[in-house]
Amino acid sequence: MTVYDLTTPALLIDGAMLDANLHTMATALPGRRLRPHVKAHKCTALARRQAALGAGGFTCATAREVEGMAAAGLGTDLLLANELADATRLGRLPAPARVTLAVDSDATIEAAARGGVREVVIDVNVGLPRCGCAPEDAGRLARLARDRGLQVRGVMGYEGHVMLLPDRDARAAGTAEAMRLLGAAHADAGGELLSAGGTGTWDLNVWATEIQAGSYALMDTAYAKLGLPFRPALSLLATVVSVSSHHAVADCGLKALGMDHGNPAIDGATVLFCSDEHVTFVPGTPVHVGERIRLWPAHVDPTVAYHAHLHVTDGERVVESWPVDLRGW
Repeated sequence: MTVYDLTTPALLIDGAMLDANLHTMATALPGRRLRPHVKAHKCTALARRQAALGAGGFTCATAREVEGMAAAGLGTDLLLANELADATRLGRLPAPARVTLAVDSDATIEAAARGGVREVVIDVNVGLPRCGCAPEDAGRLARLARDRGLQVRGVMGYEGHVMLLPDRDARAAGTAEAMRLLGAAHADAGGELLSAGGTGTWDLNVWATEIQAGSYALMDTAYAKLGLPFRPALSLLATVVSVSSHHAVADCGLKALGMDHGNPAIDGATVLFCSDEHVTFVPGTPVHVGERIRLWPAHVDPTVAYHAHLHVTDGERVVESWPVDLRGW
């Protein structure tokens, strides 16, 4: 099969680029220093590649991801880096699955204990206004968790508010401040883990015991602007369906692309806008109806979640098709 045999829109992975990205990260952060985040690709076949290169555990964003990783035999150390109001799905997972759940309140600690989860990390707000307790509350929550019979493995925090800052020095300073807060919380809460980081701070966060990077494997145009040593491996194949004197239209749009980081890119063209089923662009050279083009997504994580398969390519040849088997909830 070649890429021309695929129904568009279709996600393509450049196999050589993927391998280079995985090896670069595994060499820089070997073994337990890297806990890859599977929300970036939602694919157990790709996770197996990461495990083969030494990743000792994985980060998940949903209970569905945890269940899927465990079912695939990749559940020896899974961190669900999100809070749950009902943890019974995790508590039902059979051995040898090992699941650690993020908690940030009395209520989420109670949900973990009631649901049968045995291990937790205290999630700390280090500057991103999302989940996480105040740093000064981490010690109290750790004591409460232990009183409820839970093992507290440590703390986690996500410096997502600095992850895409274009200036490296500003990114480094923001990471240092976030980790100062997380370090203080860790001193109060205890445990062996100080889990943090992402693709944008993978080499700047020297304080965390493990880095939760995910997007590095496939990359997107938002991260590509930061000058990281990872190459764009994921593209979206589309077909030109309309051509006018001033612009052209291809058969992919909002239902095939994560758009929260902006428009996708097309080499040699200017993207005007995306609508439900279409991308409208100004080509640098003439295109014709039926021509295949490639788009580079601005945000890999939600883009992948729209699709059922990832097609691994060698040039124009499709060498493997992997199900995006961790989709949904």
